[in-house]
Amino acid sequence: MLLGEYTHTLDDKNRLTLPTKFKSELGKKIVVTRGLDSSLFVYSQQEWKKITEKLAGLSMADANSRGFSRFFLAGATEAELDKAGRVVVPEHLKQFAKLSREVVLTGVQSRVELWDAKLWKSYSKKMEQNGDMMASKLGEIGVL
Repeated sequence: MLLGEYTHTLDDKNRLTLPTKFKSELGKKIVVTRGLDSSLFVYSQQEWKKITEKLAGLSMADANSRGFSRFFLAGATEAELDKAGRVVVPEHLKQFAKLSREVVLTGVQSRVELWDAKLWKSYSKKMEQNGDMMASKLGEIGVL
């Protein structure tokens, strides 16, 4: 399971070193795609296959299904970690997530999320302020 929060630096060639814990769980070949809330999602090849199978099962007659599949799949790129454990973030994904030099990588169960550090700080603060409401909603569905 991917857990934790790590701050790293994106270099001048858009290379990012993944935390050792994430590298071991993701493997050498990964998929990076547009995520939600101005983040990027990073998946192992195995997890990506599960996601794409679920997307393939969506109805093409539904506009939301078509739109999300396009958003998610068209922006995706397969990447291989180099010997130093770095991945190159393509320019179109860097722009989408508004990544600057300092980035935050978060482990979220089966994926890693990649955030601009300032956006992550703002998002985290907002989530902390809504903690009671989120806990209540999770309680309603039996998670807490």
